[in-house]
Amino acid sequence: MDTQNFKGNNWSARKADSIYIVSIKDHSSIIEALTDFVIHQKIQAGEITGIGAVNEATLRFFKPSDKQYVDKTFKEQMEVTHISGNVSEIEGRPVLHLHITLGREDYTALAGHLLDARIRGAGEFIFYPLNTRVVKVKNEEVGINFYDFEK
Repeated sequence: MDTQNFKGNNWSARKADSIYIVSIKDHSSIIEALTDFVIHQKIQAGEITGIGAVNEATLRFFKPSDKQYVDKTFKEQMEVTHISGNVSEIEGRPVLHLHITLGREDYTALAGHLLDARIRGAGEFIFYPLNTRVVKVKNEEVGINFYDFEK
């Protein structure tokens, strides 16, 4: 197996064959660290999964009726039981589209689109890069970004 190690702004990674294992430093922003990672590794498309722990998370919920997002921040220690998402490009920049499920101390769960979260403990991710470029464009009728395979 061919492996390489990498370091960036608040993350470290190991590439095993074509897959990356990524660790985010304690107290770091998930979105900032993973965006730096995909830029550093020149990943234009792919799948992301992850687990860990955070002490602050801002989730986003889309309301189709008025094409608006509602954001809510939670400031408490929570287990990241699952993060899943993808990497694409919007207006020439890499964009992470992540959804998260968070476990609270009382064993209830929060879930939604991840706007950002701050690691408090561990942040462990697996990246499955795709050998392609995927572009998203805003669909004004619906109010959200969709893949545009013509771009």
